[in-house]
Amino acid sequence: MAKLKVNKSSNKNLDISSIVIFCFVMLWGLFYEPKIFIGPFLISFAIIVFLIYIKTVKHKTLVKSDISQIDLMNGVQFEEYLGELFRTMGYKVENTPRSGDYGADLILKKGRRKIAVQAKRYKGRVGISAVQQIIGAKNFYKADDIWVVTNSYYSKPAKNLGAVNNVKLIDREELIKLSQRHLR
Repeated sequence: MAKLKVNKSSNKNLDISSIVIFCFVMLWGLFYEPKIFIGPFLISFAIIVFLIYIKTVKHKTLVKSDISQIDLMNGVQFEEYLGELFRTMGYKVENTPRSGDYGADLILKKGRRKIAVQAKRYKGRVGISAVQQIIGAKNFYKADDIWVVTNSYYSKPAKNLGAVNNVKLIDREELIKLSQRHLR
């Protein structure tokens, strides 16, 4: 018997088209067989409203985060925060797989431009390896630009390598400014 493969790297966002199709089927059933479909329709409707509420609360919580809260986030939470930040800046945001990401955590798209982003939520300075990782990701993702974003600062070797390879390094100060400008 073949096992069903689950794509664990898929985006966890609500799939609006699936919800629309499901609601259409439930409404159709409610119209033709109201006695059978009223219970499942009400339960489904409540679940959908709950999921939308949870997503809205999570979004508001991330958007209200200041730098001290960002410093307490884990890496995945930091990536989610950056995703919300970049969405408000007009980018379409795609998360890469948690493992085997080839050096990029987020892929941003705006128009025909594609940007590969490495997110580093650190306590100390971000070293040269983060810049090396995103340089490697550029060709793999066919990115036009590459960025490394941190809640911290960069070491001198990281800054030097970034400058030579046209890597945009967004440090703590710039992250604060972007957050204040786009999330407040």
